[in-house]
Amino acid sequence: MTQLIRSVDLSSALYVVATPIGNLRDITLRALDTLTAVDVIYAEDTRQTRRLLDAYGIKTTLRTYHDHNGAQMRPVIIEALEKGERLALVSDAGTPLISDPGFKLVRDVREAGFDVIPIPGPSALTAALSAGGLPTDTFTFAGFLPVKTGQRLERLKSFADQKTTLVLYESGNRLDDTVAAIIEVFGAETELVMARELTKMFETIIHSEAGAFLSQLQEDGPPKGEIVLMVSLTGEGQVEVSEEDIDAYLIDRMANLGAKGAAAEASKKFDRPKRELYARAVSLQHKARGDNG
Repeated sequence: MTQLIRSVDLSSALYVVATPIGNLRDITLRALDTLTAVDVIYAEDTRQTRRLLDAYGIKTTLRTYHDHNGAQMRPVIIEALEKGERLALVSDAGTPLISDPGFKLVRDVREAGFDVIPIPGPSALTAALSAGGLPTDTFTFAGFLPVKTGQRLERLKSFADQKTTLVLYESGNRLDDTVAAIIEVFGAETELVMARELTKMFETIIHSEAGAFLSQLQEDGPPKGEIVLMVSLTGEGQVEVSEEDIDAYLIDRMANLGAKGAAAEASKKFDRPKRELYARAVSLQHKARGDNG
């Protein structure tokens, strides 16, 4: 594979290089040229990056740069640039700075007067969106949600008024908690897509309503691997509903949820004010009592 790499004359700069998210053949030719030509590659995990370099016969010096040593390493990196060195920054996988450490380094390098040059390539975010089948004209990337339940719910609620495809990163052992929170905030019929292990042997893309997906998760157990979860908040694809449909929806849910709970669910589903739907649910209850009386 090394014959693919050509010699390039790079200027002194920090090169932000995207690397494969799984399949090592997803590396770009320009990324290979850059990683070969720079003086030092700064990686989040040198063991992970070494696998990639070994696969292509690249012998460039590897050093670590991550959240825990960033304050110590940033002056070292800027000093190297002052000496005219050519440096690359990579993450464990995908495009650096997309839910990965690095923005402070890029900011400091630019403030010091040096160039930061992107070498684009793989990203789990864009790969998932391209194959997810949800609207992509407007999307919001929120990375990993908070671990604590209350904070997770508040974070999701902050997107409630947006018409967007919400994109999250998640781990398998937290996925059921996240989907449960999505149901609590947006409703059980919210459309979502889970993309798991993209570009790898067990790549899986599942399209489902949130309630059905949570039931399947609880039955099958947590999935393994790296997960991108996409949540449709756009309202696209929803059919027009009649007033009779709304009444039927409220009546169906009032038996278990009461008027208030049914109104909350209907508000999420039909994008109607909760107060209006609560009054409607109470009116339906009164009519039912009158019919039975």
